[in-house]
Amino acid sequence: MPLYEHVFLARQDLSQAQVDVLAATATEIVEANQGKVVKTETWGLRSLAYKIQKNRKAHFVLLNIESSGAAILELERQTAINEDIIRFMTVRVEEHEGGPSVMMRKNDRERTRRREREGE
Repeated sequence: MPLYEHVFLARQDLSQAQVDVLAATATEIVEANQGKVVKTETWGLRSLAYKIQKNRKAHFVLLNIESSGAAILELERQTAINEDIIRFMTVRVEEHEGGPSVMMRKNDRERTRRREREGE
């Protein structure tokens, strides 16, 4: 089955619980179409490079998906309708990245540096 990475940006005024519900809804859509969400990562509230629909920040969520193209089309259709999601992108990949994504590793490095600076 083809592999995909689906990233969506949710509005800044949503709570983390609401963002988790959006991710769970996306998972349900994929599973209803005989697909499987292999991994879900929430990257947190991050600043945007420019305003998108009056938002300066957004909650970023990554889904690694193993599914057919029809399930991805339905996921993108439902995502485009949702007013809480301001941007999304789905990319077909050859294989999913093992372990945490680059963004999660970057967050860990930043936390480590911050702790080291505070310890000095």
